Amino acid sequence: MIYEIATIEVAPEREEAFEAGVRAARPLFDAADGCRSIGLQRSIEHPSRYRLIVGWDTVDHHMVEFRNSPAFDRWRELVGPHFASPPVVEHVSDVSLV
Repeated sequence: MIYEIATIEVAPEREEAFEAGVRAARPLFDAADGCRSIGLQRSIEHPSRYRLIVGWDTVDHHMVEFRNSPAFDRWRELVGPHFASPPVVEHVSDVSLV
């Protein structure tokens, strides 16, 4: 499994609307092929900064299948109006510490 980590800067005073949009979009991720988990974290020091962390089976499940689906378009409709700037997205994998 890999993780998509999207750092999202939200326009000031749009935080509650953004969080509501992510809640409304959760079923889109839950139904997406290869999606295993979704979580949202909010910065304490920078309350308009969030990290969306999505577990995918593969990068292609995110970048090819989900990004080219109507679900992605709907996701952006729900949350995009609240962005202060485009999200910064990267993919990571676990490293064994044993």
